[in-house]
Amino acid sequence: MRDEPSPHTRHLRVYGYRGHTVLEFRGEIDIAAAAEIAPVLDRVTRHTGARVVIDLRLVEFFDCSGLRLLYRARARVLEHGGRLHLVCTHPLTLRVFRVTGLARLLPPHPTPDAALAQDSTVSGRAAAPRTGP
Repeated sequence: MRDEPSPHTRHLRVYGYRGHTVLEFRGEIDIAAAAEIAPVLDRVTRHTGARVVIDLRLVEFFDCSGLRLLYRARARVLEHGGRLHLVCTHPLTLRVFRVTGLARLLPPHPTPDAALAQDSTVSGRAAAPRTGP
């Protein structure tokens, strides 16, 4: 991680793990939390080739503001040729991801190690263009 963002806030902890920047969201991720997290998220995802893990295991509540953060992070990481992995185990949050289609774009994993084991897949990356009919 080149530009160490504020590592500890009420809703966010940032740390390095296995060559990735982990953003560990905490508590209730609503509009107020999103306003706190967004600047740090933007700093982490602005680097070319950023390798990011967003860990939601400590999240108790997750609304559309949190979804916007994830979609924004994914778009920024893809724009800069990086990779983004999602860690989530909360059943209601996982359901929201399935219903909104985010689970297809950014498949959730149960742990950071499980997410990084899939590093060679298209998790958080644009799928290769299809060829042929």
